[in-house]
Amino acid sequence: MNEKIFRSSFLTSILVLVVSFVLIFGILFEYFEGQILSELKNEANYIAYAVKSEGVSYIDNFKGSDKRITLIAPDGVVLADTEKPVSELENHLQREEIREAQEKGWGSCARYSSTLAEKVDYYAIRLEDGSFLRVSTTRNAVWTILLGLVQPLIVIVLIIMGISFYLSYKLSNAIVKPINDLDLDNPSGNETYKELAPLLKKLSAQKRTIDGQIREARQKQEEFRLISENMSEGLLVIDAEGRVLTYNNAAFRLLEKDESKFKNILTFKQARTFSEVVESALQGARAEDDMESDERRYRLIANPVVEGEKTIGAVIMIIDITESAKREQLRREFTSNVSHELKTPLTSISGFAEIMKDGGTPEATVMDFSKSIYVEAQRLITLVSDIIRISELDEKTLPFEKEAVDIYALSGEIIGRLRNVAASRNIRMELLGESVMIFGIRKILDEMIHNLCDNAVKYNVDGGMVSVFVLKTEKGAVVSVKDTGIGIPSSEQDRVFERFYRVDKSHSRHLGGTGLGLSIVKHGAAYHNAEITLESTLGKGTEVRVEFVN
Repeated sequence: MNEKIFRSSFLTSILVLVVSFVLIFGILFEYFEGQILSELKNEANYIAYAVKSEGVSYIDNFKGSDKRITLIAPDGVVLADTEKPVSELENHLQREEIREAQEKGWGSCARYSSTLAEKVDYYAIRLEDGSFLRVSTTRNAVWTILLGLVQPLIVIVLIIMGISFYLSYKLSNAIVKPINDLDLDNPSGNETYKELAPLLKKLSAQKRTIDGQIREARQKQEEFRLISENMSEGLLVIDAEGRVLTYNNAAFRLLEKDESKFKNILTFKQARTFSEVVESALQGARAEDDMESDERRYRLIANPVVEGEKTIGAVIMIIDITESAKREQLRREFTSNVSHELKTPLTSISGFAEIMKDGGTPEATVMDFSKSIYVEAQRLITLVSDIIRISELDEKTLPFEKEAVDIYALSGEIIGRLRNVAASRNIRMELLGESVMIFGIRKILDEMIHNLCDNAVKYNVDGGMVSVFVLKTEKGAVVSVKDTGIGIPSSEQDRVFERFYRVDKSHSRHLGGTGLGLSIVKHGAAYHNAEITLESTLGKGTEVRVEFVN
């Protein structure tokens, strides 16, 4: 803008200068022309009066002067001339100034000599006797005069151009300065040209609108950041070239990548599945697949980002489905195990019944078969009851209300119920500790402690020992069941709480276990917000601690 104002003002100054020179020279030209004509007129009248008084000889007095005097007869014949002999001069009747003087008493004319670059001005008057007196003068042409003024004119023009340049520069700066000094952060608070007031008002309104939009955008950006950073799922936004535009902490945690490497996703050294999902999304197709890495399982979901008909990037979600995959695996294993566990006693019951239905079976054999059928049926009932109990614990749909339970007294009741079974193998059971009240479901607490004590007896050695400790802690209570039995190998200790898992399957079946006892203990502890700790040494015994928190 400054440059434009400067250029406009400078060119305007030059244009004014040129126009001024043209006007000045035009006025001077007209003025000089008028002056010359006036002088010629005065001289012509003066000489005409003198010729009338003193005769034609008076003209001879002007020979050698800068004026040429010519006396012409009414028929155009030259009677006298101050420059040439009259015999050499042609008839002047057709001269323009003579014809004009013949009509109105005086006439003027100017003739230009291109060879001499001169101009001759003529002025003629008609005398009383009908003759004509003509006075003429020779002068240089105007352009010749101007040519002589070129040098001083150039100097004047350069000076004026310099002054115009300086003034234009100062003027443009002075005009632009208030605009450059505008405080656009506070448009309405500026004092400047009144012509800018509407613009400043509009800028002020637009600034308020933009500030509001920026605040809203920042708020949304912060909300997005908080949401994305608190997501357990990984989020990646990439462009068409695979460059990472946005990501959250979960993304490089799940992908086990340093933040500094999050530049181009195509450089990630991940499973083939990851690359295929990304490439499919960048080609415009939604892609979804599972990927395994370091014993973890992830679900990849990639959606293309489309603008018009062009794919400009992709949004990738990384979901850790390890736990859900494990649960699905456990569910399948549970279904398989339940089917197997149910099939075994049902097969036995079916076999015994098939033998007895045809009759002819000795009474003693029928009694044995009936006893076996009863045992297998009880096993089925126990198995179904345990399955229902685990399902209720999983779904938290237990048909019982929580109450205050003396865990020490409950443990004493359970030991009393198991004492005869333990005595049959000469296993001694003892209860140590103190009375502690916890808030829970008595039925579930009973099954938990019963299963722990029952396992301590079943997997103990003849003549062994089972010790139950009930202790009060700052947080709540601890129930510990310790035996001197066969112990659990360290490689199996992490799995003993799984459903239907048995360390020694043949030994467990012989003892009549369903494989769900410790699983019920685990789910019951979770229901009561308790923690389980297991310590076991092969051949020396096992201790299981359940710590309840009020």
